[in-house]
Amino acid sequence: MQNVYVITHAQSEHHIQGRVGGWYDTSLTARGRDQAKAVAARLRGLIPTNRDLDLISSDLKRAAETANVIGTALGKPVALDRGFREISYGEAEGKPQEWLDERIVPAPASNRLDHRIVAGAESKREFMGRIYASMSKLSDTSDTIIVTHGFALTFVIANWIGMRMTDAGYVNFAATPGGITHLQRGGFFDNKAINYLNDTSHLANIEC
Repeated sequence: MQNVYVITHAQSEHHIQGRVGGWYDTSLTARGRDQAKAVAARLRGLIPTNRDLDLISSDLKRAAETANVIGTALGKPVALDRGFREISYGEAEGKPQEWLDERIVPAPASNRLDHRIVAGAESKREFMGRIYASMSKLSDTSDTIIVTHGFALTFVIANWIGMRMTDAGYVNFAATPGGITHLQRGGFFDNKAINYLNDTSHLANIEC
């Protein structure tokens, strides 16, 4: 069986500042660091020490810092891959969320893949394209941990289950900071499964 554990980065400063994330590059909060430690402990219990394991992360601070905590706990180096970054929100990045809410333009039903919600933002096609490209580089013989972002997780999963980019205009899988999603391939039929989505039970004892 091949296992892929997809981690949404822990709480970041932009969350508590109420600012648009995207490529706005902020570090983890104190709570986020505690969440990252809890994720690492959970993964240490899930993954046998004798498994071949790759640890890959978005290069943005909040993801890389989460991945470094995991890597320290598991004794694994972190490979940074900008393909797993969050979608770029263009001119909205780092601005108050209210600024974006007042200006965002929803995608038309006629073309959800090439629309840009604000000036300078990535289109969904561009966003998916780089995630799909990074997913194509995963080892098919090793287990993998991917540390990424809330919206990016959707297209990691979409790629995993073989969804074509042209069919992914409406897909969404909700995720929260520090969540663990377990993808698995194998068995008699060599199916690709989503064993669980955004498990946060390991965060239960972390203060809000």
